[in-house]
Amino acid sequence: MKKILSLISDDFEDLELTYPTLRLREEGCEVVTAGAEAGHKYHGKYGVPWESDITFKDVDPDEYDGLLVPGGWAPDKLRRFPEVLEIVRKINAAGKPIGQICHAGWVLISADILRGKTVTSTPGIMDDMRNAGATWVDEPSVVDGNIISARRPPDLPAYMKDYIKVLFS
Repeated sequence: MKKILSLISDDFEDLELTYPTLRLREEGCEVVTAGAEAGHKYHGKYGVPWESDITFKDVDPDEYDGLLVPGGWAPDKLRRFPEVLEIVRKINAAGKPIGQICHAGWVLISADILRGKTVTSTPGIMDDMRNAGATWVDEPSVVDGNIISARRPPDLPAYMKDYIKVLFS
């Protein structure tokens, strides 16, 4: 069984957290949600509640086979935690899949892991992605090595097909 870490903070994009989590569970994966507080009920942009399992400080990146970063406004909060950036860097250094969608690219930018990568995101952070050294393309889902990126909720099916393919390859 694959074990995936998903990051959470308030104002996550509801579908970008729930759809990947449920889709990976359908594939037999365990998905663990980490937030600033364990057992805290976070709320999405549209009100969907989701409870964290553990804190960022309790995460051992070696225990996980991949990472998911949902979009919405949560990434702007997530990237302010040094623990989050360290988790992202360690999972990236291990070559494990990192999925990011919409504004989640902000977290990868702050972790400084996008230089030389081809990615997509919501067009609103296209310049941020480019300024971080990435090549930005306007496609539903992009795979560059271990980084899988997507633009927005309508791209979730393509994004998760790509993420699952990388995860199980």
